Formats: sequence, C-alpha cells, structure tokens
Amino acid sequence: MGILIFMRNLLLVLCLFLVLGFLYYSAWKLHLLRWEDTKYDHLGFLLKLDSRLLVELAAKYANFTEGVCKPGYASALMTTIFPKFSKPAPMFLDDSFRKWTRIRNFFPPFGVKGQDNLIKAILSATKEYRLTPALDSLSCRRCIIVGNGGVLANKSLGSKIDDYEVVVRLNSAPVKGFEKDVGSKTTLRITYPEGAIQKLEQYEKKSLFVLAGFKWQDFKWLKYIVYKEKVSASDGFWKSVATRVPREPHEIRILNPYFIQEAAFTFIGLPFNNGMMGRGNIPTLGSVAVTMALHNCDEVAVAGFGYDTSTPNAPLHYYETIKMSAIKESWTHNIQREKEFLRKLVKSGVITDLSHGI
Repeated sequence: MGILIFMRNLLLVLCLFLVLGFLYYSAWKLHLLRWEDTKYDHLGFLLKLDSRLLVELAAKYANFTEGVCKPGYASALMTTIFPKFSKPAPMFLDDSFRKWTRIRNFFPPFGVKGQDNLIKAILSATKEYRLTPALDSLSCRRCIIVGNGGVLANKSLGSKIDDYEVVVRLNSAPVKGFEKDVGSKTTLRITYPEGAIQKLEQYEKKSLFVLAGFKWQDFKWLKYIVYKEKVSASDGFWKSVATRVPREPHEIRILNPYFIQEAAFTFIGLPFNNGMMGRGNIPTLGSVAVTMALHNCDEVAVAGFGYDTSTPNAPLHYYETIKMSAIKESWTHNIQREKEFLRKLVKSGVITDLSHGI
C-alpha cells in the first residue's frame, strides 16, 4: 500500500514539473515570437537596415571587382530585409498568362481579369515574351532604371548609365540632346498610352517598347498599335495618346502586372480597395520598374529618382524648365510612401542611387 502511495505522489510531482516546463517553454516561445515581430515593420521589412545580417551578406560579395556583376546580389539582399520576397516572376506576359493565379483574379492595373481576348490577340502577333537572346544568355545582369527627375541635370552620369547591361527608361523622357547626363543606351522603354512618345523622330533607334497596362483601354490601344490600326481618340484616355509607335510586333512587350500589384500592396502598403484602382493606391512607374528589376536583375540601380519639394526653384524634370513648385498632390499616387519604400532599398544596399535623389 505504501508503495502505491509513493508512486502516486511521484507521478503527481512529475506531472507538475511537466506542466511547469510546458508553461515556461510556451512563455519563452511567445517572448521569442514577440522579439521576432519587433525586428520588422508592419509591412515585413527589417527595421534595422544596417544590421549584422546585411554586413555579413555584403562580405560574401566583397571579393568581386568593382564593376563586375554580382550574381543574385539584389535578390539576396532583398530577401534579407524582406523575408517574404520570392524572386520568380517573369518580366513580361507570355501565352501562359491565364494560368498565373496572382494576376488572373485582379482587374487592371493589378491583373488581367477581363483582358484575355485582347492580350491573346496581342501576343499572337508579337510572339516574343523575353528580352533579347543576347541579354537572356547572360549569367549575370546589371539593370538601371532611369527616372525623369531634375536631379539628373548636370550630373554627367551618362557614361555610367550606359555601362549597365539593361537600361530602362520611362514614358516619353528624351535621350537625344541629354546624353551627357542620361546616357544614350535604351534597352526597354516602359510606358502607357498617355505617357508614350508621340513624335516618331524622338524614339531611339533600337529598344523594346513595353506597355504597363493601368486600365482596359490601354490593352485595346496596344492592340491598335501592334496591328497598325487606327487609334480612336475617344477610347477613355485622359489626354492625347500616340497613334503610332515605330516598332515591329516582335519588339513590343506587355509588362507583367504583378509588379504593379506587388509594388502597391506588398512593398509600399497602399490601400487595397478590394483590388481595384482607387485614390492613392497606384504606384508610380518608377517604383513598378524597380520592382520588376528586383525579380529579373542581379544588380539594380536607379538615377533621376526623387523630388525635393524643399527646393521649389529646382527643375522638376531634367528635360524642361518647369520648376519643382509646379508639383501637385496626386490623386492616384502616394509619393511619401513611395519615398519610404525606395529609401529602405537604398539604405540596405538592395539598389544603388547614382544621382542621390532618394
């Protein structure tokens, strides 16, 4: 009988220790999770962007000679500061676009819902869905997105910009006459109907023409351009649009709208608005192009980014005399939040800002 009582008491003690051990372990795990949560901001970006993790990662690439492309550098840094980052995302739409669930269930500009027939007709004519064979064959690609900001003026960055394998330009920003500051090379020109160059002679001789579709009319417009049909001015555009683009169908691409979606909701944190276009939830083309480059380039740089509203007499764009004071609050964009996003990338070394405007 005494043995049974002893065994009962021993089991009770063991159970008590197990319960206390479980409670202690749970409290430790909860504390650890809370500590982990405090390492990241509400979007998921690392708060301490100059942390030891970044230093250690940069050290792995320290043996590379300056100017030599570092394979996987931008995406490795991006994953360090934003663990949710997933690299695979094709640059352009191809004939399998309807299978990609990330964009299939969203209307433009965040997806392709309702645009199947138009996109299919465009792709059946272009028949090209990648960069050039020469660029695709590179084991490492350095890309630069050239913005239109006045910060580029008199910086003499042209030769540095032209050193990059992929040079991305936006909308109608001119090159001719500004080569010293902005370079002469253009690999891609990303635009939408209202932003496209209207004077044929202003196009560079050789580059890919890339549509960023923000509304269904944009895809309809591109179909007119690809098939060299007459563009209707009454198709819901907010300003006059180009009626011709001096490119053959195989030189035309459609930007993957996932980059607009990811820039807006994942990286910048703009209002979701049920996945529909609304006030202040459209990222600028510059941030969209940076997002595209993070997925498709080993190193990423920018130039001509940033608007310093504290200098009202500074030029707004590098190619015209309009002053910074002319900038107005945008209905579609949230410039302040975009600055915060881009500054995270610059501070952590994910991207390089050649003109130091961000």
